[in-house]
Amino acid sequence: MSSTPAVTPAALREAIAGALHVVKAYDLAAACEYLGLEPQKPGEDPFSSKRIYVRSRLQKKTLSELVDIARRVISEYGDDDLQALVSALGARGVDGEMKNLIFAADGPKPQVVLPDSISNTIRIVKNEQYCLVYDQPLEDRGLSWSDLVAWWVRQRPELAEDATRARVSMRERLRRSLGNNGAELLVFDTYTKLGFDLPALIPQVYLHYDPYSLADLNGVSRLTRQRMDFLLLMNQRARAVIEVDGVQHYARQDDTLAMQRSGTVWLADPARYAPMVAEDRQLTLQGYEVYRIGGHELRDHAAGEAMLTEFFQRLLSRHGHLQPQ
Repeated sequence: MSSTPAVTPAALREAIAGALHVVKAYDLAAACEYLGLEPQKPGEDPFSSKRIYVRSRLQKKTLSELVDIARRVISEYGDDDLQALVSALGARGVDGEMKNLIFAADGPKPQVVLPDSISNTIRIVKNEQYCLVYDQPLEDRGLSWSDLVAWWVRQRPELAEDATRARVSMRERLRRSLGNNGAELLVFDTYTKLGFDLPALIPQVYLHYDPYSLADLNGVSRLTRQRMDFLLLMNQRARAVIEVDGVQHYARQDDTLAMQRSGTVWLADPARYAPMVAEDRQLTLQGYEVYRIGGHELRDHAAGEAMLTEFFQRLLSRHGHLQPQ
């Protein structure tokens, strides 16, 4: 987990107001409008306190909106303290727009064709009924549970009159994609207890895609990881990949020893581990955050839930979706 201190909306509001203190009082109203803040209202007076005038226009802004305003202020006026705060938030995230979000497959692998490679348009030609495809524009704040439920209801109008039923229906469909994987179900269920006004934890997301099966390829995989266990799409294009690692991620079964010892025997397998780590590096260089959770950490349900709750709270606080605990 990162030890970087969280940057709060209050700190950003104060820093923006401080950076704009260099603007003359008689120019401040116009400067605020230029930066996208609301116009001056009757009875307001930037001459009495420039800081109060600016802070009042920032009070209802989200962290994502404050960061955008801060960048505009830095570009226009420059300010070392404000720049330091924005830099503390880290990289903006993954460049480029989200084109295709295929997730929560609960059956055979979908077969995909590319009818328009220039526009990166895809079409699922087989097994579409077993996966979900989110086809709405992605807001700068990421993809929230409410966004996902609104999309879910558009596909199922019979749920439109009952918000609770719609949430439960979507949640159960997402859980179904995890099958009987107890560790992944614990991760998903623990996250959903944190609240509805948060980024959605999206399970089983296709990251890369190879249309051929391992049988077609004589057992040789051409892509290290085709699916992510979980994906969070957060503020400022931040994308966090959550992987739950069982023993099969870094070891292999030894059939000879298993026969001798009358039980499953696992041996460390560096050749299996190395490609996984290499793929993590590539994702990180693209702007993703990659977090791995060892399945062994989740063997005790209560301890695992406590660890996951703290982890998610810190991650969401780091990206401005929760107040620091």
